[in-house]
Amino acid sequence: MKKLRVMMLVHYSLVPPDDLHSADDPRMDKFRTEYDVKHALLKLGHEVRVVGVYDDLLPIRTAIEEWKPDIAFNLLEEFAGIAAFDYYLVSYLEMMKLPYTGCNPRGLLLARDKALSKKLLAYHRIQVPDFHVFPRGRASLSLRRVRYPVIVKALTEEGSLGIAQASYVETERQLQERVQLIHDRIHDDAIAEHYIDGREIYVTVLGNARLRVLPARELLFHNAADGEPRLATYRVKWDDKYRERRGIDYQFATDLDSETVERMGRLCKRIYRALGMSGYARIDLRLTRNGQFYVLEANPNPGIARDEDTTLSARRAGMSYEEFIQCTLQLGLRAYASARIQ
Repeated sequence: MKKLRVMMLVHYSLVPPDDLHSADDPRMDKFRTEYDVKHALLKLGHEVRVVGVYDDLLPIRTAIEEWKPDIAFNLLEEFAGIAAFDYYLVSYLEMMKLPYTGCNPRGLLLARDKALSKKLLAYHRIQVPDFHVFPRGRASLSLRRVRYPVIVKALTEEGSLGIAQASYVETERQLQERVQLIHDRIHDDAIAEHYIDGREIYVTVLGNARLRVLPARELLFHNAADGEPRLATYRVKWDDKYRERRGIDYQFATDLDSETVERMGRLCKRIYRALGMSGYARIDLRLTRNGQFYVLEANPNPGIARDEDTTLSARRAGMSYEEFIQCTLQLGLRAYASARIQ
């Protein structure tokens, strides 16, 4: 295995401290992903330089010109504090002719916008929830065509930012209030998606041209009453104690029959290709009682700390954490080589 110079790109506030080593260190929660990736790269024998970025490309350019990395390991989820600008930075890496891990600019742009991605998938006859978009700074659109209940989300944010139990709305007044909250607090357009009752399944896809589907994960609501909405809220995603209190857990989807698994895999590959994604992504699905799949979101560059759904799926597929990190490097190098040939 060739040893590489790897430039890790992280948010400027998430550069892992050099003295961070113990899992019991209270700082570990904040720097978990950055720490895990850095130490996996070092364990693989690569040379690593961490570059913190906020709204200035100069640190990246300086590192490229002075250190001459072989590849950038992209852990950035925003630029200048704006999630929708993540594809700008990857476009800059392409202009600098530097390979990088994760998704290409077009895939980031198409998948980030929840409405745009759903329109594209619907064109390809892939089932998505009905939805309506409520842009900031515009007069309210007609609410008469909205089919309740709906889930109100931020249009371009990820990580369940802005999603709470109150995001499930059943009336026009509730919808107006929640849309206004997204506008005022998240500073993003709002999207209201028809609520699909069913199992929440997460499927990781790896690859560029040739794709590999990893074992599916599922978000389980053990204590939810019949008819109670099951939502992957911000607290569900990020608060371990909250999940424990509410009987919510992430597990592998264990009771899917082989035909459903095969159909799900084919569907996720279609989604991945329709949105032009590369590297790795997580597809969020709802599986209804009658066996229909609906696409909730496609997430390029999902979380890859050791205990994230994507990396746990990779481990279930037979890869160690270090092997998964090496795989992302190889996919980035191959994507660059393929683009140069074309």
